[in-house]
Amino acid sequence: MIIEKDGYWNMVENSFLTNEGRDKLIEELTHLRDVRRKEVAQDLKSAVEDGDLTENAGYDEAKREQAFVEGRIQELEAILANSKVFDMTATYSVAALGADITIVEDGNEPETYTIVGRTEADPTNGRISNESPLGKALLGRKVGDQIEVTTPGGKLEVKIVNIA
Repeated sequence: MIIEKDGYWNMVENSFLTNEGRDKLIEELTHLRDVRRKEVAQDLKSAVEDGDLTENAGYDEAKREQAFVEGRIQELEAILANSKVFDMTATYSVAALGADITIVEDGNEPETYTIVGRTEADPTNGRISNESPLGKALLGRKVGDQIEVTTPGGKLEVKIVNIA
């Protein structure tokens, strides 16, 4: 499915979500539909009541906010319609979606990452996308595997020390 957001076209394909990630997106969607739409509609109504729309900054801002809210609603609906939820309680013998993978690079402390779908990726909080260079390289690997990953910052050699 292709959607437009802020003038850009984005491809929304099948992606993966945790139950927690799906619930957060549903909560955001519900808030946008039930609260923000009404607030923006009220802002538009107030701006129209202020008179001349050709020189009304409040009206212009309310229209921009309305476009953003409606675009985000469409984006969330598309993500939720095209996502698969995966089980985060499974046990893993190989690196897979939902697994916590501890890796070590020569001379560095071990780092643990959870492999998630792109929608929930947050590398600074240890959640890497299954579509990222490191995420792709880890998938299907076992404890003890030595992996070379090409990242935007260069080549990286890591060893998997634990999968949970």
